Amino acid sequence: MLRLNGEAPGQEVRRTPERGHRAAPDAASDQAAGYADPNAWSAAGRDAAGVLWGLYGQGGAPGLRVVVDTAAEAAWCACAEAAPPCGHVRGLLLRWCAGPSALPRSTAPGWVAERLGEGLGAPDDGRAGGSSPAGAPGGGSGRTADREARRRAERRAARITAGATELEQRLADLLHEGLASAERAGGGLWEEAAARMVDAQAPGLAARVRELGTLPGSGADWPVRLLEECALLHLLNRAWLGRDRLPGPLAATVRTRVGLPSAADGTAVADSWLVLSRQDTSEGGLTTRRIWLHGRESGRTVLLLSFGAAGRAPGLSLPVGRVLRAAVTPHGGSGRLRGELAEPHGPPTAADRPPPGGTSCAAAAAAYGRALADDPWAESRPVVLGPVVPVPVGEGWQLADGEGADALPIAPAAAAGPGLWRLVALSGGRAVTVFGELGHRGFVPLAAWTDRSAEVVALT
Repeated sequence: MLRLNGEAPGQEVRRTPERGHRAAPDAASDQAAGYADPNAWSAAGRDAAGVLWGLYGQGGAPGLRVVVDTAAEAAWCACAEAAPPCGHVRGLLLRWCAGPSALPRSTAPGWVAERLGEGLGAPDDGRAGGSSPAGAPGGGSGRTADREARRRAERRAARITAGATELEQRLADLLHEGLASAERAGGGLWEEAAARMVDAQAPGLAARVRELGTLPGSGADWPVRLLEECALLHLLNRAWLGRDRLPGPLAATVRTRVGLPSAADGTAVADSWLVLSRQDTSEGGLTTRRIWLHGRESGRTVLLLSFGAAGRAPGLSLPVGRVLRAAVTPHGGSGRLRGELAEPHGPPTAADRPPPGGTSCAAAAAAYGRALADDPWAESRPVVLGPVVPVPVGEGWQLADGEGADALPIAPAAAAGPGLWRLVALSGGRAVTVFGELGHRGFVPLAAWTDRSAEVVALT
């Protein structure tokens, strides 16, 4: 345990430099004030729940990940120092003691949420660019570490429960006052509610609340869309509050939807995986890379996620259209689409046969409907469509079956990007096979190919 002057967990902490020094286990580590140099830290911050984080690195070295949960009196660092807390942890504490401006309040990046979910005493690859595993800051036996992990999980669950209960009251107030009040209140109301969910360590709830804030005044039908999203948020809140009564797979889905990390606990699938697409998105200084794989023998579609903090690219980079021989372990919840790539694996090689064939638009829509029955909060599902032809319709585009009997709209955001014109050029008015994500806003094309070539053309 990281003792902070003997305060009980959860109490308000008085910040003084002496508190940071007293966390030192011996006189030698008490000389770690040099680790508090602001120039050595990047992506550092704190939240209202007392969680501190940052990347420590000097001389261009990859940032060393450090997390301190002051409420739980626990810390984790990616260094291999035996006597916790190490100098990096103490340096972060000293920065925190220096005042609010030294460690500004912000939204925790994804790697911090994952680390808190896995436990601050659990080993992990802690450098932003890859590093050695960390030791457990609390030391002691494995049973002690397990008890501490359970206590942290229970505290986080209690925070999420408090956040979901508060959200329920906010939704009830909105319906009582009328949806028009959401437009009058402006976006500040939703940002404040989202910040409360971040403090409750429920990033999934926070993201959905922010989505609500973008809807008022966004079009003629915004009240309908706002009511739909409020209903989905209410359903998620109630599911979390009653998660002990849900079937195991659905309970796992609810945990991932509120923002708890899922474990890769399924049966590993060894296959030749075709890389169908790779897409990077950035938010809050964190870059998320989404890579879709198709198992050539198993027929499974798997999503790999990797993250890069402080302007660094995610570590996993697989070229679209290549084949990787490897084992992939699926995560629980959300249809078990997400997976973890096992190590070691060989380098990607050229495809020796064409990509998979597609399904009809009607069959794809039916499959998405079945997926929503298992996961009502699913934004989209992966699907291979084909043969289809991109066709302009009014101000938008759609993908029509070869016979023209059925069609799916291309999502407006995707239709406004350059990927659409790559797809149109590849088609040239003839049928193509397209891989992408089908959701309630339409179809987002990510890659395409023709029956005349085995080459996969990336659309992102």
